[in-house]
Amino acid sequence: MINLKHKIFNIQSEEEFVQTALEVFHFQATDNSVYAKYIALLNIDVNSVDSLEKIPFLPIEFFKSHKVVSTDEEAKAVFTSSGTSGNLTSRHYVPDLGIYEDSFTKGFEAFYGSINDYCILALLPSYLEREGSSLIYMMEKLIKDSGHPKSGFYLNNHEELIANIEELKGQNKKVLLLGVSFALLELAENHQLDLGDVIVMETGGMKGRRKELTREELHSIFTSRLGVKKVHSEYGMTELLSQGYSKGDSLFETPAWMKIMIRDAYDPFSYEKTGRSGGVNVIDLANLNSCSFIETQDLGKIHPDGKFEILGRFDNSDIRGCNLLVSG
Repeated sequence: MINLKHKIFNIQSEEEFVQTALEVFHFQATDNSVYAKYIALLNIDVNSVDSLEKIPFLPIEFFKSHKVVSTDEEAKAVFTSSGTSGNLTSRHYVPDLGIYEDSFTKGFEAFYGSINDYCILALLPSYLEREGSSLIYMMEKLIKDSGHPKSGFYLNNHEELIANIEELKGQNKKVLLLGVSFALLELAENHQLDLGDVIVMETGGMKGRRKELTREELHSIFTSRLGVKKVHSEYGMTELLSQGYSKGDSLFETPAWMKIMIRDAYDPFSYEKTGRSGGVNVIDLANLNSCSFIETQDLGKIHPDGKFEILGRFDNSDIRGCNLLVSG
């Protein structure tokens, strides 16, 4: 287990990724009772799994109905999704917050460089209004680690936010403005700005707040109203401890311990070729203490350069296979 934890964040090649992923699979297929039962009900012989394509992926809905854990250690945090009223929310039990902190810090720095070079301005009002947000935990740590006096959460305080950005423009400091989509949209609708080199990053999150817009429509508004050439994006979720990042054009990349696979929309055990759309499966090796192999409800495709795109979500929320463990 300790050896696996060390391996995950030191992967240097595709071969090392596959080897580590298979080790994690065999560990979780034994030590994660929910995953083990799911595999047994699929009549899959664990010992026959010798490639990524043979690994069964756990439907993400199980995080709503079961305690998905691969350890007996007590959870130091339980991250929850922001479900609408009356809906079940996902619960991700995390006994080792050090793994999560390593994942989001190393992941961010792999794409953007040292966190110390940044001033981080966060517009996440809906997340701050509830408990159990993994995004808030991540941003609190990154804000603290940036060490900049202006880094922080700005809720709906647009005037202070804009004033600080203007002041920061004259300094030799990178500025990251990260926000939930509807909060960035409110800023863009109420203010015509010229943010220049400020990195504007959206994390999604329009559901139930505003009329749904496509990512392209949102980014078009942001570029024209906020005065930036590109809009960056973060791809993450409660059920994952790692994130993918896009530096523009909605094309995402993942850190070395995370991988996206596109499954056939009608056959979850076959995979689409590059350029063809299908269901998004995520391997997140940082999910060592829960399940690293997640079948999401997202639709996407992988481009020839290895970057991936999120195209939307499945219309039917019930992913095939979820009813196998209804009784728990």
